[in-house]
Amino acid sequence: MNGRTVLERFPAGGPRGSWPAEEFANARRLEGLPAEVVMDLATDMFLVIVRAGDAAGDVAA
Repeated sequence: MNGRTVLERFPAGGPRGSWPAEEFANARRLEGLPAEVVMDLATDMFLVIVRAGDAAGDVAA
């Protein structure tokens, strides 16, 4: 996937009932970043990303 910024990485095998990647992404969305969680199958990690052009600072006034 091109055109993205990885904000944080989380192992897929987190504690049962815990969703740290989703919680982190939600906190970034509350800050105004359009963060989303994707799975990187090659590394078995959840990535919290912002796609290129979606960052709040990229919007022209």
